[in-house]
Amino acid sequence: MGILSKKDAALILDPLADNNPITIQVLGICSALAITAELEASIVMAVSVLFVMGMGNVVISLMRNIIPSKIRIIVQLVVVATLVIVVDQVLKAFAYELSKTLSVFVGLIITNCIIMGRFEAFALANGPKRSFLDGIGNAAGYGFILIVIGFFRELLGSGTLLGIKVLGDPIEKTGLYAFGYENNGFMLLSPMALIVVGLIIWVQRSRNPALIEEN
Repeated sequence: MGILSKKDAALILDPLADNNPITIQVLGICSALAITAELEASIVMAVSVLFVMGMGNVVISLMRNIIPSKIRIIVQLVVVATLVIVVDQVLKAFAYELSKTLSVFVGLIITNCIIMGRFEAFALANGPKRSFLDGIGNAAGYGFILIVIGFFRELLGSGTLLGIKVLGDPIEKTGLYAFGYENNGFMLLSPMALIVVGLIIWVQRSRNPALIEEN
């Protein structure tokens, strides 16, 4: 028998595929649009949400029997805000320049509908272990999409990955032929993130027709 049961493993694997928070549940789109022009920012945001959602789910689960129902949303906000402050302080200490780039968006993790949704729908009704796995799974599914978007936007928009030049600079055109790569500035605009998300959704539904909604 493995470490995780089939049901527990599904809590991690399902959000990575057929129940992805962004492509299936259409949640967390704002951050996908705002911070994915650079791969590094996408990775840092993904790791930040992984920490906040994993730990937050555990804390809410441990407190689920003592939280009055009338103030549960306030308690959830206090928990996620505390964890976000921890993330923000760590970024300022070890990656100050990046923390300035992500400053507003790290704060907006507090109102990320994926996190609040998992607190409300899962952590309040399940034990710490399953809540942790659910948080890690949904955060990983969210982060995976951010990283994919960030990869293509930075590569095609700037010709770099993690700030390292990958695609060569364009050189002089000769006749009908041109060598090198001309950066596509459109990829750095926020609407292009939405187009990349749309392409990911198209690929996902092409692979699994069961995900296609009936008219």
